[in-house]
Formats: sequence, C-alpha cells, structure tokens
Amino acid sequence: MKDWKAHHLDQLGTVARGKSRHRPRNDPALYGGEWPFFQTGDVKEAQLYLTNFTQTYSDTGLAQSKLWPIGTLCITIAANIAETAILGIPGCFPDSIVGFTADPAKADVRFIKYYIEMLKQEIQSASRGTTQDNLSVDKLLTFDFVVPEIGQQKEIASILSAYDDLIENNTRRIAILEEMARRIYDEWFVRFRFPGHEGVPMVESELGLVPEGWGFTALGDLVNDMRDTVNPDAVAPETPYVGLEHIPRRSIALADWGQAIDVTSTKLRFRARDILFGKIRPYFHKVAVAPVAGVASSDAIVMRVKSDKNFGMALAVVSSDAFVAHATQTSNGTKMPRANWGVLRQYPVPTPPDELQARFSDFMEKVVATVSNYVLRNRNLRTTRDLLLPKLISGELDVSTLPEPQAETT
Repeated sequence: MKDWKAHHLDQLGTVARGKSRHRPRNDPALYGGEWPFFQTGDVKEAQLYLTNFTQTYSDTGLAQSKLWPIGTLCITIAANIAETAILGIPGCFPDSIVGFTADPAKADVRFIKYYIEMLKQEIQSASRGTTQDNLSVDKLLTFDFVVPEIGQQKEIASILSAYDDLIENNTRRIAILEEMARRIYDEWFVRFRFPGHEGVPMVESELGLVPEGWGFTALGDLVNDMRDTVNPDAVAPETPYVGLEHIPRRSIALADWGQAIDVTSTKLRFRARDILFGKIRPYFHKVAVAPVAGVASSDAIVMRVKSDKNFGMALAVVSSDAFVAHATQTSNGTKMPRANWGVLRQYPVPTPPDELQARFSDFMEKVVATVSNYVLRNRNLRTTRDLLLPKLISGELDVSTLPEPQAETT
C-alpha cells in the first residue's frame, strides 16, 4: 500500500449535484416523456449498473434538468444515504443524487463505487440529523479516498464487478421467468387463450363472457390472511426479518432480509412459501414469495394458501398488475394509503377445469423453484463479494492472488 495515495473525491474526477430546478417538483408537465429520470429508490435497488427507472421526464422536464452520460456514478445524499450505482444508460436525476464523473487517468468509476460502499456506514453516521438524514456535497468531499494507480484500481474493480455481473445475470434470468409467468397467466386466465381454447364456447357469467365450464371464486377462498403476531424478542435473534424495504418492486424474488434482533415492535410470523404483500402504498407493487420462515413487518399482508394446488394461481393473481391496481384503488388514506384485506379477499379468481389448473400450477411451481435457486446463488455471491470488498479496496488483500468467480452451471 505504500504507493496508495489519499485524495478527496473531487480530486479524482468531477462532482456535481443532480438538477431539478422547476417548482413545484410534482408538476405533471415535467413527466411522461422519453427521458429516464432516476430517483434515490432506483439507485438503492440497482446492483452495479443503473438501467431501471420508475419515472421519465418530458422535454420540459429535461430542459430544467440535465442528461448525465453513461458511466456517471450516482451517489444518493437524501432519503437513502450513500447508495451508489453507475448509469448504464443516459438519464436525469434530481438534486438528492450526486453525479461523479471519473478522470480516466486517476480513477476507475467501479473502484470508486466500491470504495463508497466500504465507507457507507461512516458516511451515513456523518449524515445523521435531528429531523432527517442529509449528506451535503461539502461533507462528502471531506472523506479520504486512499487509492492505488489506475491500473491496480481496474484490476481490483474487475474482480468485484465479476461478482456483480454474475448477480445481474441471475437477476435478468429471474426477470425473464417472471415475465413468462405473467404472460402465460394473462393469456390463459385473462384473455382466455389457453391450450385448446378454440374448441371451448364462451358463455355469459356475472363477470362477463367466460369459457364454458369455468367460474370464479374469491381470493379469500384460496388464501388466509395470517395474523400470527409475535414480539421479536420472543424469537431467536437471527430469525429472518422482512420489512417493506426488503421486498423488491414488481418481483416475487425476495433476496434480502434483516434479523429479528434489529427490530422492536410486534411483527407477523410467516412460513416459507407464504406470499408477502406490501399493503402500505400498494402502488409500489411489493409482492414476494418467502424463501424462508421468519417475521415480517405488520405493514405486510401474509397470505398462506389453503391448499398447495392453489399456490400457483394465488401467486399469479396477487402479483398481477390488475390486482395491485385494485389494491391501490381500494386503499384507505391519502398520504399513506393502505390496502384493505376485507376488500381484497373478495377479488375474483378464475376457476378453470382441474386439468388446466394442474398444468398451470406445475408451471408456476417450476418457476418459483428456479427463482429461489437463483436467489440463493445471488446471496452466496453477494456474501463472498462483501467479504472481499473491504480487504481489496483497502489493499489488505493482493488482487493478483484471486481468480475471477465463475458462473454456476444449471
């Protein structure tokens, strides 16, 4: 480490806050166009590269903001402090995010991202305020980055990013499986284009035209709302704890959780394969299958199927866009809307013939099993990466002694 030198971030590249000059910020004229608009939550949910976004700017929005180039490191300074991701596509972001553009002669942007991950707790501690946490650019620029020459930075970053690349590949596979499941559910049970549908006449029902021999039942006939409350100190400290912050948006793959020792208020028990539905601000579309048993935030609805044969259908329905939209429209409250189980339990679920139901159930079981396998792989990859990161970034471990990780074969 004798050749490693201390720098402030602005000595390694350009540092500037994102731009969102227009007021009010929620002016509808700013949104709905073609320009990606990344927010702090998008940065937090990204792995290494930032490509997914939940909002876009119009030309008006772009005019009062700035389009940052691919390779910009996004650093959150409000809401979620010191979360980082590298722009994989050009995009805009607000002033709650700082953009860092590396000087190619002095810094590798991936290395700097990993360095900030190593400093995250220290940065978050320095950002704590009396009303809300906030990290100013001036405060960010007080931290030392002790870095080697650019070639060694790239070698270290390549090892760590290889883990992130494998994680992202597995995450893409999960997304493909989930999209396949959504499309098959939609084709078979919404559009009624199931295998052999050509030979089945459509008949009138209370909910419109349906295939002959089909009916509907209420969601509450398939699943129970489990209200098994427990104090965290009544379970083992290492018991998995799932808060709404752990449940991903629009993905059933629950890959992250905390521990019961970290929470104090009453929680809900859940079992492996229970469906967890985030009832606070349901439009966030937080629905996941629990891969392990544990305790969950009381802001989640814990659904447990009454019969295993209904698992696939129940999961497909509850994670569908239509169900989430219904939960949003029927939620209570304005600032913090909550989904109402008393309403949701009445949601109509199609009841196809047993043979088609079994076929779909078998398909969904395979999807969930494969997703769970990828989740486990990602957790193992992330654990190894997190063990290596501080040792590599600090120079404690010689990068030349490490092989790059290899993808597991299926």
